[in-house]
Amino acid sequence: MTVSVPCPRCGARVHTYRNPFPTADIIIRLDHGIVLIKRKNPPHGWAIPGGFIDYGESAEQAAEREAKEETSLDVFDLRQFRVYSDPARDPRFHTLTVVFTARGEGMPKAADDAVEIGVFSEANLPAPIAFDHAEILRDYFAWAKTNL
Repeated sequence: MTVSVPCPRCGARVHTYRNPFPTADIIIRLDHGIVLIKRKNPPHGWAIPGGFIDYGESAEQAAEREAKEETSLDVFDLRQFRVYSDPARDPRFHTLTVVFTARGEGMPKAADDAVEIGVFSEANLPAPIAFDHAEILRDYFAWAKTNL
């Protein structure tokens, strides 16, 4: 999508290109379930740990960083799960997320922009779940039944 904006120097109309913001989310498995965080900032609700990929950072590095920042957990056995890119997946703007799975190690503790943390199974997921994370979790649990 192109957008025409005025040049800040001369005022001539110039075209800029808008692209989705890249993000990484990480489904962290512990022995008794998966880790979700309750978001401090809008949109509120429970979410898979994750966030924006920083410039100069790979999606894998972003997933590992966000896991540590939001859950205090170290992760290993990182694997790419799927990509989700519906323009409506984030009510703030168009994002594209690379979702990873990993095993977690340590004691989960809410940190950074997480106000609460929990470990859940498919049968006891909390509500509300932010973004399109309910869809991602449905896909994950269906996949996990035959792949884990």
